[in-house]
Parts: sequence; structure tokens; C-alpha cells
Amino acid sequence: MRRTSRLDTETEEEATEERRTSRAMWTGAISFGLVTVPVKLYPAVREKTVRFHLLDAKEKVRLRRKMVRSTDEKEVPSEQQVRGYEVAPDQYVVVSDDELRSIEPHGGRTIDIEQFVKLEEIDPVYYQRPYYLVPGENGAKPYGLLLEAMTRAKRVAIGRFIMRDKQYLVALRPLDGVICLETMQFADEVVTAGTLDLPRDVKLEDREMKIALQLVEAMSGEFEPEQYRDTFREAVERMVKAKVEGKEIVTQPAVEEKPGEIIDLISRLEASLAGKRKRKKAG
Repeated sequence: MRRTSRLDTETEEEATEERRTSRAMWTGAISFGLVTVPVKLYPAVREKTVRFHLLDAKEKVRLRRKMVRSTDEKEVPSEQQVRGYEVAPDQYVVVSDDELRSIEPHGGRTIDIEQFVKLEEIDPVYYQRPYYLVPGENGAKPYGLLLEAMTRAKRVAIGRFIMRDKQYLVALRPLDGVICLETMQFADEVVTAGTLDLPRDVKLEDREMKIALQLVEAMSGEFEPEQYRDTFREAVERMVKAKVEGKEIVTQPAVEEKPGEIIDLISRLEASLAGKRKRKKAG
């Protein structure tokens, strides 16, 4: 009997993932002034990544990680493991689960709306991960009211809530007839560009800028997310499938520019523009 490979069961895995994402991962309520909106939280994305397992090179069996002491490499069972907050190099304060629960903010099952802002005021650097909020039991009317109010006012709600022992800053916005919740970075988590070592006083030639703008215009169009695919993941899957089927894998050498190579910016811009125009005419 032929063994079934991971790639052969891709459809089954996607069905399993579909069932997983069909279950609410958090239930609670939105606090909108004195109005309470019962809601359920669902993932808005299903990540598809290339996953590898570490194997023993000789026996081809899975490897496991163990929790060991740094001093003598002796394994420590889970019941003897505690959390430690490092206050100085190799100095820790032990924090228990009960102590963490005692300082959790109140309203652990509530998304507290604190402010409404314009969507364009939020820089995308603050966004983390999207989710969908759907009305819970008896929540259809207040949910619809909040959704319609944000849509008409063209505003996004900013609030906070707790999920899985972590407090999140969130943005709630209308999206295709549903409230989309975006977890966000707090301000002190965002690295500002001013801290980076950036080149200063770069002189731009008028001709360079003119051709660059023409190239931008030639490459402009409507954003269609379906046209962008994870080509690396697809290449890995093709390679693995070929290996399963016993086919030979041919590796193409990568072509890289030599360090320090002088780049003729004008000629490259002109060549890029000409190539883009040629492809547009052919299409």
C-alpha cells in the first residue's frame, strides 16, 4: 500500500483548519458607553507557512526539546518549573500564577471602547493581527447599531481587552458588513525611524526623479491580493513532492551582485521603464 504523504493530505489539513477557525476563540462583550454588545471572536486569517521538523540525521526520527538546568544540563519536570523575571544578569524574581491573576485589569471579558478616531490616523506599523467579531446571543441589534454608527461616522473604535493572559490594544472597524478587530502595538513597542542610522542629504538628480516617477506610474494599478502568492512555500512543496515521487532535484545557482559594484541608476531606471512599457503593450 502506498504511503500517504503530507502533501497528499493537504485538503484534509485545510478542512481541519477550517473547522478550527469556525470555533470562537474568545467570547465576551463590547462596552460602548452604557451599551453592551455580546460578541464572539474568530480568526480572520489562516497562515500557511513552510514547517520543518528537526530529525536525527542518521535514524530520521523526530527530536524533542527538553527543559534542562543551565548549570548541569539536568532535565527539570514541569511541576518544578516556575516563571522568573530577570532583574539583572542571572538574577530573577519568581512570579506565581496567583500573583499574575491578582494584578489583571478588571473586565477580562469586555472590549472597552475608549475613543473613536479616523482610520487614516492609524499608521499600519501599529497593526498586528486581524480577527472578526460577530454578534453573540441577543447581540444582533446593538452590534448592528455600532457597526452602522462607525460606518456612517467613518470612525474606528480604539479599546483594550484581555485574551489568554495578555492585554491587547485594539482597533474595531467596519469591514464588508462585519466588525474587524485588529490587535495593535502599544506606542512604546514601536521603533521610530528617527532611531535608525539613515543616509542624510542625498542629492537626487531631476532626470532620475522624472524617470522614477514614470516607472512608478507605469507599475501602478488596483490592489488585487489574489495575484500575490507565497512562491517560496509553493516551491518548497513542489520540491518535497518531487522528492516523494523520486524525481531528481536540480538547484539553480543564485545570481548576486558583487559587493561594491557601481550601479548606473539612470540606465537601470530607463531599462526598467522600457521593460514595463513593453510588457504592457504585449498584454
